[in-house]
Amino acid sequence: MKTKNIILYLVGLLVFCSCQDMFEPADENNRQLDDLTEESKYAHGLLMYAYDRLPYLTTTTTDIATDDAVSNQTKNNNYLDMATGTWASDNDPMSQWNNCKDGIQYVNLFLTIVNQVKWAPSAVSKNQMFVDRLTGEAHALRALFYYYLLQAHGGYADDGVLYGVPLLTTPEDGASDFNQPRATFAQCIKQIFDDCDVAIKLLPMEYKEYTNASDIPEKYQELGAILAHYNAVFGVKSKNLISAKVAQAIKAQAALLAASPAFRDQSGVTSAQAATYCAEVLDGIGGLDGFDMTGNIWYKNKTAIEDNADIPEILWRADRTKNASQEFDNFPPMLDGNGRVNPSQNLVDAFPMRNGLPITAAGSGYNAQDPYAGRDPRLAQYILYNGVNFRSVTVCSGTYPYIVTKSSTTYEYYDDNLNHGAGSTRTGYYLLKLLRDDVNPLASSRIEQNHYYPRIRYTEIFLAYAEAANDAWGPKSDPQGIGYTAYDVIKKIRERAGLGTNSVGMPLPEGDAYLEDCANDKEKMTNLIRNERRIELCFENKRFWDMRRWLLPLNEPVNGMQVDLIDKTKDPTADNLKYTVIHVEDRVFAPYQCYGPIPRGEVLKWSELKQNKGWQ
Repeated sequence: MKTKNIILYLVGLLVFCSCQDMFEPADENNRQLDDLTEESKYAHGLLMYAYDRLPYLTTTTTDIATDDAVSNQTKNNNYLDMATGTWASDNDPMSQWNNCKDGIQYVNLFLTIVNQVKWAPSAVSKNQMFVDRLTGEAHALRALFYYYLLQAHGGYADDGVLYGVPLLTTPEDGASDFNQPRATFAQCIKQIFDDCDVAIKLLPMEYKEYTNASDIPEKYQELGAILAHYNAVFGVKSKNLISAKVAQAIKAQAALLAASPAFRDQSGVTSAQAATYCAEVLDGIGGLDGFDMTGNIWYKNKTAIEDNADIPEILWRADRTKNASQEFDNFPPMLDGNGRVNPSQNLVDAFPMRNGLPITAAGSGYNAQDPYAGRDPRLAQYILYNGVNFRSVTVCSGTYPYIVTKSSTTYEYYDDNLNHGAGSTRTGYYLLKLLRDDVNPLASSRIEQNHYYPRIRYTEIFLAYAEAANDAWGPKSDPQGIGYTAYDVIKKIRERAGLGTNSVGMPLPEGDAYLEDCANDKEKMTNLIRNERRIELCFENKRFWDMRRWLLPLNEPVNGMQVDLIDKTKDPTADNLKYTVIHVEDRVFAPYQCYGPIPRGEVLKWSELKQNKGWQ
């Protein structure tokens, strides 16, 4: 990208219409860089547009490129096309290149002016507080953008070196040399850690209203800070901006990525470091004492969501929004939805029995002709399967009709049936997780509700700790005195799920015997942790990235479940149903695709930019 003057085109608050507008003069309302230091709202717009580039998805999207789900939207679906063989360096739905590089450019430019802007010219202490907070936010944002770039584009080139992306900490302009080589993965990780450390030093752990002037840090008291000014900068009005605990979590996530099998050989980060960084985040809630026992169904906490209140499970989230979009996309057709994301049989099989045993284990009690009986309660919380009653409607995703008799008239409904129409399931399953049952997506009588979209959940950090701690020290070892082990975390997660208990939550005589068996074997515990992560974070756009960093094969065929009547003249009772696992979709991924590509256009444009091995 050739650049000239960096001109800010404003419509209301600073508006950049495209990446090109960042560097080309607009036709009118031109503002020069000098204006930024005089008018703080325009300078702040730079940082807000970095926030606008945050790479978090608010809908279930990328899971359909994994073994967890398919989509019934089989045309004009980039993720489906990618999963079935069209993924290329010039056709990459997972790319973070342009979005995150734009965000970094905004941040780098902002950091050149933040100390010169008149944020609060009448109060020295308040001005310094703004400088510190905004500087901290900017460094954390840059760390986050580099984390996502590494996740999407880090990889080995033909020379055997593990690379990240070009490392830029100053803004580019017309005089810049854009032909920059990729920094090593280790150099990028170090920059992420350094940026996070700056943010942690400058930001409060959380934004809240302070009632005592003694809570004001000494460095601001020495400048004459008053409580009203401190709350104006660091108070609850800044809620959902990046805080120190968010920066800690970004650092922990980046460390886990770097210590994962795909990157650990040249990242310079060990699993012990990753576990330590995760523990630092969890220390803020008292470790396992802060574990939210309803955190796996946080989206059902309607009272807190309606009150716009905090939920203990959510470390960082976007602002609350009111809509019906996720429900419109994913409710079954009988409930006026489009049934877009169809969970796979592969994922359903990953849910253990309630006694904690995998369905394939001897003595699990699994019955292939009654496959949902006695299962992990999370299965019914996350996935709609044949015969489930949801919003007073029985989901009939088999091959037989849903029959309703009103007065003397009998109606047959097939809309939810397997492969019946454009909105019906391809796998025999519909998505339930994340959806509100009090939404009506029908356009003529739509009822929208408030939703929270978490960016980071504490369960994710607990699972990251368990993964790293087990890899570093084993299931039950705690050499650093953190206070809990990988085993302790997974036990807590499975207790919350209700495993090892009966239907009313009482412990079974054998408890969770499978967990205890895994606790004696590091490799078994690794597989259990990965499976728990798969279940707990399903449909939250994590699976694709996890499979890649674990170097797991991405080409496992996706299966579904066909449910037929044995005797079509009889009702669909449990003893009159036949369950058959069916093949739904092949996945076409090559081993080298565990590392994503650098965009082809960038590689062709800049000679110093090495491509990852295997990509053209």
